[in-house]
Amino acid sequence: MKPVIGIIGNSHLINDEYPAFAAGEMNVRAIAEVSDGLPLIVPTGVGTVCINSLMERCDGFLFTGGRPNVHPEEYGETATEAHGAFDRERDGIALPLIRACVSRGQPIFGICRGFQEVNVAMGGTLYPEIRDLPGRDNHRMPPDGTLEEKFALRHAVTFREQGVFHKLMGAQKVMTNTLHGQGIKEAGPRIVVDGHAPDGTPEAIYVQDAPGFTLSVQWHPEWNADADPVSRPLFEAFGAACRDWAAGGIRKSA
Repeated sequence: MKPVIGIIGNSHLINDEYPAFAAGEMNVRAIAEVSDGLPLIVPTGVGTVCINSLMERCDGFLFTGGRPNVHPEEYGETATEAHGAFDRERDGIALPLIRACVSRGQPIFGICRGFQEVNVAMGGTLYPEIRDLPGRDNHRMPPDGTLEEKFALRHAVTFREQGVFHKLMGAQKVMTNTLHGQGIKEAGPRIVVDGHAPDGTPEAIYVQDAPGFTLSVQWHPEWNADADPVSRPLFEAFGAACRDWAAGGIRKSA
């Protein structure tokens, strides 16, 4: 039996008028083809799902990227224009779900917004716009070009020597894409920053002393996940952790 892996969806308007919950096809295919799991898109409307029931039916959760950002009220700050659009429905499901999974040892994997959600859920804060900080680069998606151009490898990520990501990748430095505006300001008390971009932006994290898999990355490994030498190990390791959970065990990420 394949492990059931919940993919956290985003609130979305089809044709700018019809409300829907959606997840990107790249995420679904990465879970199905690389993690070897059964993908299940999870609606994030508060009141539409019971977190405890959801955790009983899924073996792990992928927290995907998304245009709306985590609302700064979730980390004790006031919203400004720089914080951009929000998805409060997703905040209401994703943040408590992350905390519950970490406590229980159930596997989670965070990507981009999901990476930021893990930090916020564990008590961390975010910068509203990385490119506005002195000495930082513009990490946002290029405004023009094909998908191949937008998801192209753009900067290196250097991992902590002999850290979790270094051991998983078999390399201390890798190349990644970058398509995010916000980033970690203060890491949560249990968040270990295990990799950085050249400008110092945190790019790879896990939760210290968590009983289960908690790896998260700021880039988008779902792009070309089956062939990319950086993406594939992440989804394979996550899938293995979900299979262990389905079989009644726990596989730690650190």
